[in-house]
Amino acid sequence: MTPPRIDALQYANWSESIFRQMRAGHVDGVHVTITYHENFRETVLNIEAWNRWFEKYPELIFQGFTADDIALAQATGRTAIFFGSQNPSCIEDDIGLVEVLHRLGLRFMQLSYNNQSLLATGCYEAEDTGLTRMGREVVAEMNRVGMVVDMSHSGDRSTLEAIEHSTRPIAITHANPSSWHPARRNKSDRVLQALAESGGMLGFSLYPHHLRGGGACALAEFCEMVARTAERMGVERLGIGSDLCQDQPDSVVDWMRAGRWTKRRDYGEGSADAPGFPPMPGWFRDNRDFGQIADGLRATGMTETEVAGIMGGNWARFFGESFGSLALRYKEAAQ
Repeated sequence: MTPPRIDALQYANWSESIFRQMRAGHVDGVHVTITYHENFRETVLNIEAWNRWFEKYPELIFQGFTADDIALAQATGRTAIFFGSQNPSCIEDDIGLVEVLHRLGLRFMQLSYNNQSLLATGCYEAEDTGLTRMGREVVAEMNRVGMVVDMSHSGDRSTLEAIEHSTRPIAITHANPSSWHPARRNKSDRVLQALAESGGMLGFSLYPHHLRGGGACALAEFCEMVARTAERMGVERLGIGSDLCQDQPDSVVDWMRAGRWTKRRDYGEGSADAPGFPPMPGWFRDNRDFGQIADGLRATGMTETEVAGIMGGNWARFFGESFGSLALRYKEAAQ
């Protein structure tokens, strides 16, 4: 069987066209965002929408629950869809909802999205106070049920404390080194070192705001950054988390940034500063272009084994460690 191809973060405006592009790009597994600022009931409504897509396009996609579903996707020529939340709003203030959502298929949850949450501090806050009391309890519960702690939008102190407190390796599913491009969302060398030493995973982001030069970033420059990061972190700790927001209207960016927490906007109606999606690099328009990244990594001198790991093999291993076979997990829990 060929090595798997996995994308650790997408938030597209889902459609049959995108699902077919996933298949054309031989993408075996995708971690999809089902929650930004939604509460529990609204998250369930989003799961209902996905259930309809699974019912309508069973020859293209199906819901992934365990790492074994990556192999099933490859064997059946489909894409396994794994649910994740970019904010803990879906559990509201109820730790019991961690297990409920895990049973519904949630496999990743960020502890904060840019702002302070009940669990941790986001990367846009002036002061990072680290994990809260509830945050430590929720991390322990996520560890227990097999839900990945994702710190992609969190501040440095909160991320380091999550790495230290978690008994399972955590993930930063979509970000790049800040030493390469100092975006607020990219990650410091200190965080990346701690992530690697703890067995965690970094997914490289293709979102233009996270790239040096934005949408004009060259494939060779991106892949060279990946190669240099592999030298520091170890190639086995790296994958792709494209942060692809394909076909979303610009109004979604406002929803991402503002949610329900503010009425104020830093721009006027019709302003050139109004939020919108920047143009993607020409070498990554959609899921059909993953092969170009693989070619770019080979051009840096990486071996086929190293390229295969970054393109999906490393995520497949991490999935197995984090949410492997249900039967195995229940057996271990009974011992």
